[in-house]
Amino acid sequence: MTTATRWTLPLLAISLSALLLAAPARAIVTAGTPTSLHSDTDGDAEADRQAVSREIERFRSSSISISQAMAIAEARHAGASTADVSFDGGSGVPVYRVKTLHNDRIWRHTINARTGELVGGEAALPLAELDLEDRDNLAALGAIRHRLVDAVRVAERAASGKAISGGLVRERGRLNFSIVVVSGDDLKEVTLEPPGARAK
Repeated sequence: MTTATRWTLPLLAISLSALLLAAPARAIVTAGTPTSLHSDTDGDAEADRQAVSREIERFRSSSISISQAMAIAEARHAGASTADVSFDGGSGVPVYRVKTLHNDRIWRHTINARTGELVGGEAALPLAELDLEDRDNLAALGAIRHRLVDAVRVAERAASGKAISGGLVRERGRLNFSIVVVSGDDLKEVTLEPPGARAK
């Protein structure tokens, strides 16, 4: 990730009350290149566009969806839930990097995006070693009834595409799911506020 300025353009706000009752309350869809997908080229817009295009092409050629990658990682530990997932097509074999929460630990998994196999082992980090904001966000994840996989499903419908990454973000004191969706040749960032996510 880089600290490059987000150059997303507001596209539309969608009320999702007509969707599944279990779906997060509302979605805001923006178009452009989300910050998490900018390359480390110090603001070279053309290089950023090329890097994003390469990443999207590698993503499209993958057999495993982001939802499948989350399910594979969660199955490693009964009761685990995904806190963050992202596609990485930048080196060798394209993979999903999945972080799950289970038994006061964050587990890191690398899932082959073509075969669904676990690459390497898995690494665990005790929650106590995270900073206070990350611990608060993960505690809130455990307190809400919606999961990242639910947010991915809603975001894919709202943006008419396939999710390439997702996770928790706290903006202005509110905990949201932030999902990046490949829609046609564009990237759309969908922000969903789960019911029951309270400001801290």
